[in-house]
Amino acid sequence: MSRPVRVAVSGANGNIGYALIFRLASGQIFGPNTPVSLRLLEVSQFLPNLGGTIMELEDCAFPTLSDVKASDKAEEAFGDADWVILVGGMPRKDGMTRADLIRANGPIFTGQGKAINESASADARVLVVANPCNTNCLIAKSHAPRIKPENWFAMTRLDQNRAASLLADKAGVNVGQVTRMNIWGNHSDTQYPDYKNAQIGGKLVTEVISDHSWLEETFIPTVAKRGSAVIKARGASSAASAANAALGHVHSAVNPTAAGDCFSAGVVSNGEYGVPSGLIYSMPLFSADGKTYKVLTDFTIDDAARARIDASAAELVSERDVVKDLLGPAV
Repeated sequence: MSRPVRVAVSGANGNIGYALIFRLASGQIFGPNTPVSLRLLEVSQFLPNLGGTIMELEDCAFPTLSDVKASDKAEEAFGDADWVILVGGMPRKDGMTRADLIRANGPIFTGQGKAINESASADARVLVVANPCNTNCLIAKSHAPRIKPENWFAMTRLDQNRAASLLADKAGVNVGQVTRMNIWGNHSDTQYPDYKNAQIGGKLVTEVISDHSWLEETFIPTVAKRGSAVIKARGASSAASAANAALGHVHSAVNPTAAGDCFSAGVVSNGEYGVPSGLIYSMPLFSADGKTYKVLTDFTIDDAARARIDASAAELVSERDVVKDLLGPAV
């Protein structure tokens, strides 16, 4: 086997963390010949519970699990990490606005960004899952100048998966037939699931699905509001599907992208598609080598798409303004 890949997971005792770490340990994501060293971060009061989870990991006897340790200190948990998956955060409570939630999470991600900068591998890649993930990612990144800007991601893979599933169901095909399904912008109601550039079986979605009013009036808002629908139906936010999306993102980031396809994530904008530079903005990504990515530049943007892309960018600018006093030197 090769050297272990060290993966740190914050909020490891939560529902998403529990659904995440077993599959990380199993070899499913990094392959059967790559051992995984897990570092689990949790607040002190939940460390005893996490001890039980570690027992379960040991009892699974995964050949690819090199070792696992838990800590309540971010600098320790993130030490020499190759991947940092930030799941833990302040959940939204009754009466909180989105701005309130952003401000409440600011100190958490300020501290985690500083810890990543201090102790993670210089080449560490960071995936922010905790919402509002785009701005949480921006805050953490701003305090970690040692980590390359292109190594930061905010998770929109769950939105991508939701969109692909809806399109496949409408077309009556397996979801594997859906490609080039990109999510633009913020992981919020302003996101734009871009069906116009997506394909089903190699054909444009608009050629396969003739009900274009469904695409505009049902598909787009259903994807954007799916998280709320899950909470209403099950009384709790998405957990297994969120963990699956995080794993899907890591898998896409460490493996070459299939020709003609893409994956979505919030990344640091360099002005592509007219998005203001410096925002953490979801775009269509392609990796040729599983080490670096590029933003695909061949997506066609019509006036309606332009308006949606700009609206999500404007929202992210306003979120950045809410936390401008919390941003560090690496904005």
